Amino acid sequence: MRSMHTVHLAAADDLDGWRDAARALAGAGVPAEQVLWQVGAAPADLFAGPPLRAQAGPALRVHKEFMPLAARVILHRDPQRFALLYALLLRVMTAPQLVHDTTDPLRRRVEVLSKTIRRDMHKMRAFVRFRAIETDGAVRYVAWFEPENNIVRANAAFFAARFANMDWSILTPDISVHWDGGRLREGPGATVAQAAGGDPLEEVWKSYYRAIFNPARLNRAAMLSEMPKKYWKNLPEAALIPEMMATARAREIEMIARSAADKSAG
Repeated sequence: MRSMHTVHLAAADDLDGWRDAARALAGAGVPAEQVLWQVGAAPADLFAGPPLRAQAGPALRVHKEFMPLAARVILHRDPQRFALLYALLLRVMTAPQLVHDTTDPLRRRVEVLSKTIRRDMHKMRAFVRFRAIETDGAVRYVAWFEPENNIVRANAAFFAARFANMDWSILTPDISVHWDGGRLREGPGATVAQAAGGDPLEEVWKSYYRAIFNPARLNRAAMLSEMPKKYWKNLPEAALIPEMMATARAREIEMIARSAADKSAG
């Protein structure tokens, strides 16, 4: 029986650890089927050899687009993501053009994971809603979000730049990130009960949503694709959606009639 190499990574999104281990393994010529990738203190396979700690190996020549691809795919929760990327790395080392060949089954599977992360990153940026909490005379803005994948750390810099002038926290089941006006901090996961309740900002969101909603352009399928129902429970404006969808046709007719009346009056 061939010896298995077990790699323990520090976190589910440990790109640096994966890269260092993959570099060492690839440099030693270890095939993909002889590597077990595990996160933290996960139990080792019964037939695995001693754990391989991630240590930087010799530099490898790979296509420049491989690591940006790996950085996205690492964020997925697919338990096979580390193994898939290592298998792809071994092939890209000898066939660099494979990084673009989405007709290849392995490359295509990795691309599916990559596209999922692109979409999830965008959805988080669009659907995080902060609520104001006042503590000891200071205001902190707190948001609750439930990501499907490990995108919180990777997205934190966006929120730090977008909301640089306010103190905020984003709480999720796995991790929390906090911005104190000058630096990002990480903390443990939280529960929805630890997030703030309603506040005046929710009425601002509702007023804005009412103002931009155009019943004549309602496309239910497109709207549900852009704003999936799984996000509704954490969006203040989502409470308006069922009513606005149900009355959209009547409002469209009213809008057309009002426009016709205005033209006649003119």
